[in-house]
Amino acid sequence: MTKRQMFDGLPNCNVDPKYFGAAGLKKEVIRVALGLAAKQAIVKEVNEVASKALSVAVAEYRGMEVADMTVLRSKAREQGVYLKVIRNTLAKRAFEGTQFEDMEPALKGPLIYGFSLDAPGASARLFKDFAKENKNLQVTALSTGNGLMGADKLDAVASLPTRDEALAKLLATFKAPVSKFVRTVNEVPSKFARVLSAIKDAK
Repeated sequence: MTKRQMFDGLPNCNVDPKYFGAAGLKKEVIRVALGLAAKQAIVKEVNEVASKALSVAVAEYRGMEVADMTVLRSKAREQGVYLKVIRNTLAKRAFEGTQFEDMEPALKGPLIYGFSLDAPGASARLFKDFAKENKNLQVTALSTGNGLMGADKLDAVASLPTRDEALAKLLATFKAPVSKFVRTVNEVPSKFARVLSAIKDAK
């Protein structure tokens, strides 16, 4: 195998093999291969999360301190939000085949991604509340799987009920006649869909 052949199939590899000795060439091939494997693992992980998430919010974090990011991650775990700082090129690949493919036009700049795993408004609420005390966190786009939304829809998405609030409302119907309970249960999916559509279409 020639030096050039050893680099065939390795993306983003612009290294001229003539500058490497045998040992150096082997190390460089290993480094590039490991880098590719790490990127593939990240894409796979984020794709799996996105496939299960109820919504996603993205925000620029330019200027945030490490300590602030640590606090944000802690709050995210408490609120059922998966946070990830990932290159936008990898995020675009991770969104392929998910309900968030239409987020691509908004993936610009240094972004942190927040995926709501338990309640559709969780990531929007997390970013909205955190940004009140940290102006360096600026939401740029959101999606509930029903189309790309701008930052102007942050309040609307953040106001979507939590899981506990939805359950409390559902349990309250147990006190109502059986017919009303059945009607309420049957209407939940369609009502929720209409709410998401209204948020997206609101001007």
